[in-house]
Amino acid sequence: MRQWLSVALAGALCLGLQCAVSQKLAWQSDAPKGDVHQQVRFLYPEQVTLVAGKSSVVELHFKVSDGLHINSHEPREKSLIPTQLMVGEPVGVNVASVDFPAGTDYSPAFNPNDKLSVYTGEFVLRAHITAQRGDHLVQAALRYQACDANSCYPPKTAPVAVSLIAK
Repeated sequence: MRQWLSVALAGALCLGLQCAVSQKLAWQSDAPKGDVHQQVRFLYPEQVTLVAGKSSVVELHFKVSDGLHINSHEPREKSLIPTQLMVGEPVGVNVASVDFPAGTDYSPAFNPNDKLSVYTGEFVLRAHITAQRGDHLVQAALRYQACDANSCYPPKTAPVAVSLIAK
């Protein structure tokens, strides 16, 4: 009986660990890494070293695919989906704020009098981060809606992962 209880307990523990490892953050999907349909990619950094306990600015570099634009974080029309960064803060890390660049004006061909606030090409977000001493993995997702000259695509998220080394 005691041996059976030990085996059952060990099995439950393994199942619990497997569930914890396979658990995803709210914005993570089952899409394969390097999704060819991703219209915005996180470029760098993959790793940053900063002073423990002191606020630091970490620049996050992204690239919008050629021929596309995404709405800025402050679109001019309420019906447009803003670009957002959703951050999961691990224990020992505080992301106080994220600065977005100003959008650039864009007039779609079908309505040249309309001015949209968009990002194209490469753009940089500035995250204000404080971390306790140690190694931390910050995972985030850039939520955006990409459009070309004729239409907009469903909203997507681009995964972001930065390893922080706080000394």
